[in-house]
Amino acid sequence: QAQLVESGGGLVQTGGSLRLSCATSGLPFSLYTFGWFRQAPGKERQSVAAIYFDGRNAYYSDSVKGRFTISTDKAKTTVYLQMNSLKPEDTALYYCAAKFTGSSEYNYWGQGTQVTVSS
Repeated sequence: QAQLVESGGGLVQTGGSLRLSCATSGLPFSLYTFGWFRQAPGKERQSVAAIYFDGRNAYYSDSVKGRFTISTDKAKTTVYLQMNSLKPEDTALYYCAAKFTGSSEYNYWGQGTQVTVSS
């Protein structure tokens, strides 16, 4: 059974950095596309970034472009989200997700890791 486990969240000051990790297991890593999503209290979940298993075709939302970097480690079957120049509006529960490359829906989700940016 596929599992995605996020880690790396925490409390950081404005302008600080965090690196989120998403350890995957139980799925054929090379057949999947991975994404990071976030949801703040009272707001809808939004897509933050996405990437092919081999690091190609990275996508970023406008709100994080230039500050966040998504990457993968095929050997460790892990997906990362490096977050720099953090702002209070980045505060949210961050989720890792996976979908079979080419499909429209993400069908595997992690439990989320909290990121809080203080002003």
